[in-house]
Amino acid sequence: MGGSTGGSTATGGTGLGGRPAGTGGAAGSAGAGGSAAGGIAGGAAGQAGQGTGGSAQTGGSTGAGGQAGRGTGGGGQAGGSTGAGGHAGQGGGGGGSAGGSTGSCGQLVGTQRTISFGTLLDAQAVMCAAQRLASATANPSGAQWRAKGDQHRTYHFAAANADEPYRLYVPTSWDGKSNLPLAMFLHGSGSDENAYVDQNNKQMLNLAQQHGYLLVAPLGDKGAYGNFLRLSSPFGQPDQAAMLIAQITPDSELTNELSEEDVINVLELVLAEYPIDRSAMFLFGHSMGSGGTWSIGGKYAGYWSGLAPMSGPFVQQTGYPWDALRHMPIFVTEGTQAPSLDGSRALRDWLKANGFNSKYEEVNADHPGMVPLVLPDVFGFFDQSRTP
Repeated sequence: MGGSTGGSTATGGTGLGGRPAGTGGAAGSAGAGGSAAGGIAGGAAGQAGQGTGGSAQTGGSTGAGGQAGRGTGGGGQAGGSTGAGGHAGQGGGGGGSAGGSTGSCGQLVGTQRTISFGTLLDAQAVMCAAQRLASATANPSGAQWRAKGDQHRTYHFAAANADEPYRLYVPTSWDGKSNLPLAMFLHGSGSDENAYVDQNNKQMLNLAQQHGYLLVAPLGDKGAYGNFLRLSSPFGQPDQAAMLIAQITPDSELTNELSEEDVINVLELVLAEYPIDRSAMFLFGHSMGSGGTWSIGGKYAGYWSGLAPMSGPFVQQTGYPWDALRHMPIFVTEGTQAPSLDGSRALRDWLKANGFNSKYEEVNADHPGMVPLVLPDVFGFFDQSRTP
């Protein structure tokens, strides 16, 4: 919502907020070492299977034009190719065969919130659009393609009318062929894609190098990664959360939509360029970025092998897809002097009582000071959570 300029261009009418209605569907993306085993018949993209040998979902939504566009213009036209297609599997295993879809990705803005304190964006449509952007942007002959080391990158995000920056680090020890584990970091409010990465003598980069992870940190445009919760509404405060949700405006909705899309765009750009171990993809963040870890981690759970939210219990017991995280490793960390301590402890107790695969750690520090103390353990958690 919010009438953005420069949104996705697709025929079939205009949805709320100036976002066009969709037509047709797009092929799914392959999992590591797998193949794209079937385009989507007129629907949003099927997500890649996780782990070695996984394959994209065959079929998917079969309605006319995927999701009907809202507002002027109505639904998109029926269509989307049903042939095999999509992106090639990572790590050698087989590329997508001929065919695929030529339609757009369906309507980005849905009618219901997947997460009660999140945006109206449709996750499948967001992933589809990001995969198409990544495919169009890929430049294997470019000087930066599969480069190693510390990199400051940008890409053009038309819906935001901006060249979005993101930070990328690829271990210098990488052999240029092997599948890399991935760690995506989401920064806190008032920061950017660089500040946390550079602080404490580039501690985060050094840990990525030592543990062998590709590290990527998006800006998140100007929003909070699709999460409307704040410090006043931590876990265990549903009434405060409801007050914040009631205050959502078309402008704030659009701001958070673009932020959420930026994260998925950057992720798909990396997945299209580097061979990534799809069974070893982790999401972590601090403060507002912890809230983003909960919202992006739950809504796009199929990407992730584990979540590590730091000092930001910005999630609620209801209105959240907890079942998607039922077996996913979760590492919650907090500072004993942080204002969110009570919320994090309540979240710790609830996760334990409900049988989640969760760990909890407190350190004697304030809200910003806890980050350098827990980061080594966060990367240790990533290592422990990887599929043998």
